Amino acid sequence: MHNQTKEGFPLFGFRMGDNISKLPAKEKLLNEVFVKDNIPPWLAGSAYVGLAAISAAIVPMMFPQLKWYLVLSAYVIAPLLAFCNSYGTGLTNWNLASTYGKIGLFIFASWVGHHGGVIAGLAACGVMMSIVSTAGDLMQDFKTGYLTLSSPRSMFVSQLIGTALGCVIAPLTFWLYWIAFDIGNPNGMFKAPYASIYREMSIMGVEGFSVLPQHCLAICFVFFFAAIAINFLRDVTPKSMSKFIPLPMAMAIPFYIGAYFAIDMFVGTIILFVWERANHKESEDFAGAVASGLICGDGIWSVPSAILSIMRIDPPMCMYIKPS
Repeated sequence: MHNQTKEGFPLFGFRMGDNISKLPAKEKLLNEVFVKDNIPPWLAGSAYVGLAAISAAIVPMMFPQLKWYLVLSAYVIAPLLAFCNSYGTGLTNWNLASTYGKIGLFIFASWVGHHGGVIAGLAACGVMMSIVSTAGDLMQDFKTGYLTLSSPRSMFVSQLIGTALGCVIAPLTFWLYWIAFDIGNPNGMFKAPYASIYREMSIMGVEGFSVLPQHCLAICFVFFFAAIAINFLRDVTPKSMSKFIPLPMAMAIPFYIGAYFAIDMFVGTIILFVWERANHKESEDFAGAVASGLICGDGIWSVPSAILSIMRIDPPMCMYIKPS
């Protein structure tokens, strides 16, 4: 087993290192099953190039504002963003493909400019989100396969089949909704609020930063470079100190989905901290199951919360931010 696992991850060319022999037997078994399959890098690369060529030919027919060279440019940029999204998904289990799609939206909307930039930005956003989201989903599949002793090649083939089916089912589903309901009507059942938000962002990409609130861009730059500095500090400091430095990726999630998530995670962290010191073995065995139950409970609470909201019942204490 030691000799086999020491060869490294053949999947897409990743390697594990020489510390495998120091791992527990269970983790050695997980690694052994995970590395037994091999997906040739040339197959992944040639398939990606083929999909890029097909998209460059077909997407401009659907959206003339997005020229073929813009589609190829999106396919050149997307792997870098896909890697970042896969890393973030593996780290936090949160797929932020929409965030990376917004990056493409701003880039291509400003690139095309006033002559079709809004449509080009939205179309490029869809192309990049499809690529980046698939990479994040594949990371989740590999994590599941690793923990369940499943074949990574089987997980990859299943993802491939699902993606191919989605290319047919998703347009048909959209067409069904489009002809059956009044999509986008502010007073209708399907208001599609994100459509307006993405359209406004595309307009902002065309018009420039002049439409942003005051100091918004400066704040973005400050937090961008602060995140890079914190990550660099985690890499250069000893492990005994770096474990106390927070992860910018994890810190960013509450800003993205709301502060309530930070409160949930803080309470969960305190519970796990106390549990580890009271009974380390028990917490190591059951922390994942308890956390899953709490997450499910948080989701189940949305049903009575909606009922209380419909009945106009206010909580005894409510905190919110409003203009002064």
